[in-house]
Amino acid sequence: MLAQRTALLNSSHTAAAWTAITAAAASADQIIDLSAEEIQCELAPMVREGAMIAINRNMDQNTLTSDPTGLRKAIARKLSAETDQHWSADEVAVTGGSSPALFNVAMVLLDPGDEVLIPAPHWTAFPAQVLLIGGTPIFIETRHNNYVPELTDLASAVTSKTKAIVVNTPNNPTGSIYNRDTLAGIAQLAIERDLWIVFDECYGAFAHAPYHHLPIVSVSPRARARTLIVNSFSKSLALAGWRIGYLAGPEPAIRAIRALQSHTTYNPDAIAQHALLHHLESADGGFQLKLQRHAADARTLGLSILSTLRSIPQPAAEGGFHFYLDLSGWYRRVKGPGPEFDADEVANVLLMEAGIATASGTVFGDPTGIRLSYGVDLILLEKALRRLTVTLNTWK
Repeated sequence: MLAQRTALLNSSHTAAAWTAITAAAASADQIIDLSAEEIQCELAPMVREGAMIAINRNMDQNTLTSDPTGLRKAIARKLSAETDQHWSADEVAVTGGSSPALFNVAMVLLDPGDEVLIPAPHWTAFPAQVLLIGGTPIFIETRHNNYVPELTDLASAVTSKTKAIVVNTPNNPTGSIYNRDTLAGIAQLAIERDLWIVFDECYGAFAHAPYHHLPIVSVSPRARARTLIVNSFSKSLALAGWRIGYLAGPEPAIRAIRALQSHTTYNPDAIAQHALLHHLESADGGFQLKLQRHAADARTLGLSILSTLRSIPQPAAEGGFHFYLDLSGWYRRVKGPGPEFDADEVANVLLMEAGIATASGTVFGDPTGIRLSYGVDLILLEKALRRLTVTLNTWK
């Protein structure tokens, strides 16, 4: 007999997509994967060098209690530069990526019955981890406002049980970026109603001109005492498989999170920590600029091709490296006397008929959306998006 909470668990959409790709590969000439949440590129040189140094020096000891790598101090310096505020190592916890970071946040902030406001569409882990703790996710619809929550909608959803607001900007899956006024309004709401802010900025390194990513603690320094920042090097350094990220926030919360971590994951991979520290101390920023230029070039190419879609508005793609297609108008154009269909069916047809793996919006709480990654080779991206536009424009 399994615990009741296991009924709340489903495989991630990434795992499901890979299963579907494998099944389709035998019947398709080439499956182009646009479902991923990472940029495909070579390893950052200073990360590689740092890993080799650590391996050659046998620097593989556990790192939780004493932080012998100095990584928390380096991340604190990074945060200080990014936010124009001083951060100390005691306000930082190194985690095995953003997913464990978010789970740790849920564990130390939430009691059963607590409510968490989550703008939708949303990354899959946000509601899943709230539910695992016994909390209640309260979804705030954003499609009517270019995938950014209205402050009035957030305020009206707050109850005596509300404990936190999730702020994910640049947003996964939609690519929207919250502007200064929105962030200031959310911060003020949290202060007035005594709420925590869970600020997920994992895609913060990818804000496309003229848009800018703003840390909420910079917009509203008063909100820092109730904000937990979640970030990961999976995106900014294309290190998804290395599983390393961090949390930053008030020292009591971080102390509780590190205590929790001592009983669960303990510490992230030691070699990864040494490698990342070497990068933070030695790299000149050139690798990140290369990734950002690739994402910008891919975005420009993709938007040009997607502009030929009929009844599907141009995705904003303000940040991150995903296009998010709103299919609601397209549904109305192609809807006939047959049965209703949703994004799952569209994703399946794109996979089986066009040879493109995408992420259905249903996993993000939106049955009318499709997410496409443009963190792939430009030649493959062009081929995939041209297949997609032909398929959707000729759908009967």
